Amino acid sequence: MRTMIALALAAATLGTAMPANAAGCIKGAAVGGAAGHFVGKGHAVLGAAAGCAYGHHRAAKAARAQRAQGQPQHR
Repeated sequence: MRTMIALALAAATLGTAMPANAAGCIKGAAVGGAAGHFVGKGHAVLGAAAGCAYGHHRAAKAARAQRAQGQPQHR
């Protein structure tokens, strides 16, 4: 239960700290946190951090691909 509260607090903090640069981070953190929760004790926060990094990486990669094709970005 403490882990889920910590995850919710971390997600809320990330959402308010950097709204312009958090593309993909919140969704990745939610998926990573849920996966880490099922893996074992104490892994939810680590999963959320890894999910945030991966989600942000994928969003940046998609944005670069759109810019390369000359398409407008969807936010």
